[in-house]
Amino acid sequence: MAERPFRILGVQQVAIGASDRTRLHDLWVGLLGAQPKGTFRSEKENVDEEITTFGRGLGEIEFDLMAPVDPEGSPRVHQPALNHIGLWVDDLEAAFSWLGERGVRFTPGGIRKGAAGHSVCFIHPKGGGETPLGGEGVLIELVQAPAAIVRAYDAHAE
Repeated sequence: MAERPFRILGVQQVAIGASDRTRLHDLWVGLLGAQPKGTFRSEKENVDEEITTFGRGLGEIEFDLMAPVDPEGSPRVHQPALNHIGLWVDDLEAAFSWLGERGVRFTPGGIRKGAAGHSVCFIHPKGGGETPLGGEGVLIELVQAPAAIVRAYDAHAE
């Protein structure tokens, strides 16, 4: 297999969905200590989310607490409860192109700005047709890592 033109640097986020975001907040913020950072709402993406974090600095991991704007609408951000994982990528455009050439199915929309302001794209949970490779039931968000994350990763290379 050809050498990948990008690297996965680590976990950027975990997105958890439920029909009631208040209950998620009570558990993750109230009991487990996640730090609230902001909110994001999109009718188009059918999501009302609270962005929270654990950790500090370059070790900070985002936990998105998601509920649907319309419980009957699509996408169904609360089903499954583990909505998606986000991975830091050092070269998102190279990853998108290289993976696409190898049959990975992406969700519609290509590379775009995500809720936290980073460039993102999503590997579809299911492959199909000309793009047979998907996340095997898991939505995977690829997130362009800021330069500081890339430098920190490189500084710890063996």
